[in-house]
Amino acid sequence: MPQSGTSTISTLVVDDEQLAVEELRYLLKDFPDIELLETASNGLEALKAIEELEPELVFMDVQMPGMDGLSVIGKLREKGAALPHFVLTTAYDHYAVEAFRMQALDYLLKPVEKNRLAESVARARRAFEERQHIEETEGPAAARPAAQRTKLLVKTNNRNLIVDAQDMIYATIDDGLITVVTPQFEGQSNYRTIEELQSNLDPDLFWRVHRSYLVNINRIREVIPWFKSSFQLRMDDKKQTEIPVSRIQTKRLRALFKM
Repeated sequence: MPQSGTSTISTLVVDDEQLAVEELRYLLKDFPDIELLETASNGLEALKAIEELEPELVFMDVQMPGMDGLSVIGKLREKGAALPHFVLTTAYDHYAVEAFRMQALDYLLKPVEKNRLAESVARARRAFEERQHIEETEGPAAARPAAQRTKLLVKTNNRNLIVDAQDMIYATIDDGLITVVTPQFEGQSNYRTIEELQSNLDPDLFWRVHRSYLVNINRIREVIPWFKSSFQLRMDDKKQTEIPVSRIQTKRLRALFKM
């Protein structure tokens, strides 16, 4: 969760009706908990914004042309991405069962009423406080695997190569395929998700800086200031790849390098 004087919930609003977007944007101004990052007008824009901005909360219309709200959630799950909390909005109540099947945090009927919106925001706040409490009480040691792997299998040019885990500069996932980058080459991992790969590696060495990236902290070459107080990491690979640091991980970045 972003850290400032008062913690806020980074939020995205998605709706193909501009009036609905403006109405919700207006209502959310009265909630200091909410930091509105951006709006999107369709499912494809929503996917891109969620992957790039990593909002913690998304208000999203169920019915949109092309890719609807439920399909956006399904697509993110297919990619193995960590999901934000979703509050689904629609003019029709018959989507409620499907919304909760997709583990939506809440379900709002249009036109959205302010007191009902307040309930959704309060529910989001409780969810994030519970998550934060777990992270603070359990700490990184809770995620430490019983047996950490020191070797990784990487497939490249029809060969199955075994590399030392510490030689991995970073790993990234795209459309369910994990690419591992080392000083000598890059190739595909047989792990299905970044979470699964991370759970098998040393948590003191490998850091999930973004939903789609796992980096070796010893192979970070440069920290680059980015827009809106965010950062990118330039890695020590041949391409000097620049990797975004999610808003949630900015606090750890500052602590790690005493920024």
